[in-house]
Amino acid sequence: MIEKRHPHLSTSAQCRLLGITRSTLYYKPVGEDGENLALMRLLDEQYLNTPFYGVRKLQAWLRHKGHVVNRKRLRRLMGLIGWQTIYRAPRTTIPQKGDYVHPYLLRGLEVSSCNQVWAMDITYVPMKQGFMYLCAVIDLYSRYVVGWGLSNTMSAEWCTGVLEEAMDRHGVPAIVNTDQGSQFTSQTFQGLLKDRNVQPSMDGKGRAIDNIFIERLWRTVKYEHLYLHVYEDGVGLFQGMQRYFDLYNYERPHQSLKDYRPIDFYEYAENKKPLPGAATDRTTTFATTESLVGCTGNVVIRSAAVNKLNLHLNLS
Repeated sequence: MIEKRHPHLSTSAQCRLLGITRSTLYYKPVGEDGENLALMRLLDEQYLNTPFYGVRKLQAWLRHKGHVVNRKRLRRLMGLIGWQTIYRAPRTTIPQKGDYVHPYLLRGLEVSSCNQVWAMDITYVPMKQGFMYLCAVIDLYSRYVVGWGLSNTMSAEWCTGVLEEAMDRHGVPAIVNTDQGSQFTSQTFQGLLKDRNVQPSMDGKGRAIDNIFIERLWRTVKYEHLYLHVYEDGVGLFQGMQRYFDLYNYERPHQSLKDYRPIDFYEYAENKKPLPGAATDRTTTFATTESLVGCTGNVVIRSAAVNKLNLHLNLS
């Protein structure tokens, strides 16, 4: 955006034209210190055990662990890792529905084929120095991860790119289910769904069980891989996640699939071939009641199950 060696305009003149101060040009964001990163890792692990804890209980829990943290700091760290406390809140007002917020379409729906319903979500990933965010897209019928990506920011463009790459590789689903996060309600993301004639479906606010299958994916990924490895940087994290998702899709047996692998269901369904004892009679029906209980700049790394590394560094 700013050309420091522009032949006609000085750096000061370019800043004036853009309406920014020179100090903004030289500013470098300060990352989280080691203590905050350690606290964020503790919180991320604890969320899978007690997603119903709020700030007060977490503050007491951390105190028992020997960490004294005030509520303001704790709320900020919870926001960074995406902690959303599950609780029944009184609904005293009914907000006006936004243009890009859509109803939940999966209640009572029988999912009986691949590419009928995809689910998509974002989760926090700790590293030795810093952290990143992981976005994944899963086919609900086969549990096959059709696309995933890593980024140090949760932008709408990143999420849209991950989904678009998955569609280009595996075809277009009938429905894509997400939560009501700003990335998924954005014009960029919803525009892709409209262009591809995909029906958008969104979880209700505070209803984590609406997207239960991808929430289970996060639990599996973290307990089977992320908590067992400490990555130094984003490239190492990408390579590790690529190995794990290859294992998840092509080698790991799934109990819900009668110990078949996701690729067995996904490939056989695409080729319309019978899978002995499983694919011919398997469907997933969503509950109709409450029975389901439980670097400077922008770095984006994404892959739709391909053996290449896409690394984008935006310093503007």
